[in-house]
Amino acid sequence: MTAIDALPILARFDDVRRKRIFAWIVDIVIVALLTLGASLVIGVLGLFTFGLAWMLYGWVGLIVAVLYSGITIGGRRQATVGMALMGLVFRVDAGGPATFLYGAAHMLLFYVSMSLLTPLILLVSLFSPRKRLLHDMVLGVVIENLV
Repeated sequence: MTAIDALPILARFDDVRRKRIFAWIVDIVIVALLTLGASLVIGVLGLFTFGLAWMLYGWVGLIVAVLYSGITIGGRRQATVGMALMGLVFRVDAGGPATFLYGAAHMLLFYVSMSLLTPLILLVSLFSPRKRLLHDMVLGVVIENLV
């Protein structure tokens, strides 16, 4: 049993589902604003690269979302901005800090599972004692309250 596991379970996972929903909404707004800014930069760059930079338009949303998730989860707070506002933290089951790759993979697996298995896959958290979603289990991570 690790030191993290010794904390009271109720304090670690109390109201996590609701907080994750609000954190996701905050993060989507931030990613949308960053994507808008990146799109404007690509538009200007396209003028100087004879339209070559405009080929990034199809990928800009994905690139921004992967960078945002990877940088914020792999950063000092171990949480996206939305998660930090809601008092949540991203923890790796095996111990150690979350890295850029954990953050990027977490975001990608979330949207792949939602696309392939429908939003009904979110019901998995109702039956998980640690309120984890399928992509959390696949990566071996947990989102919990910052205690």
